[in-house]
This record gives sequence, structure tokens and C-alpha cells, in this order.
Amino acid sequence: MKIRLQKPIKKWLFLGLFFLNFNILFSQQVTVEQDPKFEQLLAEKRKINAAITVNNRYKIQLFSGASEDAKKMLALFRKDNKHYDATIVFSTPLYKVWVGNFKSRIEAERNLMLLKKKYPNALVVKPNRA
Repeated sequence: MKIRLQKPIKKWLFLGLFFLNFNILFSQQVTVEQDPKFEQLLAEKRKINAAITVNNRYKIQLFSGASEDAKKMLALFRKDNKHYDATIVFSTPLYKVWVGNFKSRIEAERNLMLLKKKYPNALVVKPNRA
């Protein structure tokens, strides 16, 4: 003798078994192993991001143009000037090489005079973003 289930009972029985299997499959613990170098990389990224933040301080802009040219300019600048912070900032559609993090305009102007000898197009900027 075969037992026939009515359609609504079949439907609920099927859904019940489906969710029971689903729950069993996804309730298992997952262990993630992280490469120790990942934490170092994350720390470096945080440090770089902190240096890049745009704030109320003055910067000296050495270059504004294409990405590859900005990278070359930054590499050349860093090679000769290790005591300055320098970074590339993207401001649509240009890449800009910014140097320094000066508290006052006077301090920025003083450094600008030194940098103008080698970078005649340099200028002082005060980012207006926070």
C-alpha cells in the first residue's frame, strides 16, 4: 500500500527538509588562516593613508598631468629629497605630485623657494577638502 501525501503537505515537507539541509551545511565553523605579512601590509597602508589625507595644511605642488609622468616625477623627487613627504593625488582628470605638510603658508613659501631651483613650475597649494 502506497501512502499519497496531499500537495500542501508535500510542499511543506520538501521546504522543511530543504531548510534543514541548508542549516546543516552552513552552520559549520569556518577557519580562516591569514598570512602574517597581511597585517604588515595593512599597517603600511594605514600609515600611507594617514600621510595622504588632505587637511588644512599647505602643500607644494610639483607636477600636474598624466599618471605615468606623475609617477616618474615622484620617483625622481624622492630619490633626491628623502626628508620631504611626497605623494600623488588624483583630481579628475589630472594626477598631481604634492610635497610636504606645512602648518603655515610662510613655512610652505620658504620650502618653495628651495624647491623652485630644481622645479620651476612648483607652487604652494592649500587643499580645500577635509
